[in-house]
Amino acid sequence: MTHPSGPMVPPAAAAPPASTAPATPRPPSQHTLALMIWIAVTPTLLAINLLLGPLMAGIPVIPRTIITVTIAVPIVIYGLMPLLHRIRRRWAASRRS
Repeated sequence: MTHPSGPMVPPAAAAPPASTAPATPRPPSQHTLALMIWIAVTPTLLAINLLLGPLMAGIPVIPRTIITVTIAVPIVIYGLMPLLHRIRRRWAASRRS
């Protein structure tokens, strides 16, 4: 059967196929995210302070903090948090199966 705008497709054929992709895990809870951030931030700040502490010893606290945060935030956000999210997704997927 044809229609002026083109061939008519029966409704059953137009339905999308059932999804075969694995279900995406829910976002982490507030407590899990806090733990992940803590796991990422603590060793990062410790390493920065151990490595740069002697070099920044004469700098006042506020500029020293700004320098430390400027280094730590990209490391945590772009390096460690994606890694921790991947680990959490794998762990959650292994618990489901």
